[in-house]
Amino acid sequence: MLALTAAMLPGCSELRVAGSSTRVYAADFTGAAKTCDAAKVVPLEGKPIEATMKLRNDGGWCALSVARGGKPYDSALLTGRASHGKVFIHRVGDETRIDYTPDRGYAGPDTFTVKLIPGDAVIEAAVTVTGGS
Repeated sequence: MLALTAAMLPGCSELRVAGSSTRVYAADFTGAAKTCDAAKVVPLEGKPIEATMKLRNDGGWCALSVARGGKPYDSALLTGRASHGKVFIHRVGDETRIDYTPDRGYAGPDTFTVKLIPGDAVIEAAVTVTGGS
């Protein structure tokens, strides 16, 4: 059992983003789309903020990462569902990550809306999905 645990640990090694104190783990990138361009988002209390995301539909996810004072949000609500994909909101290190995975074979526009808790910051995401391969 110890040998198995030791073999798994290198994949979970902690990484540091240059110029940042945010903790990110190698395992956090498993399943990511090969082509993903997500805007840096800084949520503001009481104001909706627009975010853009562009990705190639290769079966992977693309993500927006947000934090509140260097810590993840306590929770989030998906208040507007994506029409052509799935949205998964979770903590990764010191951030809240909002993953979008397009439906298989889909190419085109999509949107979704997330309310961050605590507070009333809202992210309105506009997604552009291109064909896979």
